[in-house]
Amino acid sequence: MIVVVPEAQAHVLITHVPAHVTVLFPFLDADDVDERALHELFARFVPFAFELDRVEQFADGQIVWLHPEPSAPFAELTRAVWERWPDHPPYEGVHDEVIPHLTVSEEPAAVDIPLPIASRATEVTLIEEVVPGRWQARSRFPLGQGVA
Repeated sequence: MIVVVPEAQAHVLITHVPAHVTVLFPFLDADDVDERALHELFARFVPFAFELDRVEQFADGQIVWLHPEPSAPFAELTRAVWERWPDHPPYEGVHDEVIPHLTVSEEPAAVDIPLPIASRATEVTLIEEVVPGRWQARSRFPLGQGVA
């Protein structure tokens, strides 16, 4: 599940999935997804504005990413999905802390990105792998359609 950020697409070197901030990955198998439950969950959150305000790299130096500010709303979306489906922790529980980010490159790269990049999160997109390494949108869940 991701929040797509089309304003950043021109700066992302990854082509198998649109520019995005991950909400939760991996998630359920496609046949096990309860889309109504996802719609109800995301409807409780209000849309929010954010900026990609700086370039970062994770400690291993491999992943180049953009920092969303504020980051807290993304972390809240992740936490809500994880609480609802506790058997599916973010990144299979590999990381002690989940850091909201938009991946630019999965290898060290010199990037020259005009920052900040303004955007607005209005929906969460459930993506699925259609062929190995290629993802597409399956469903979109609007934020703010319920009681905030």
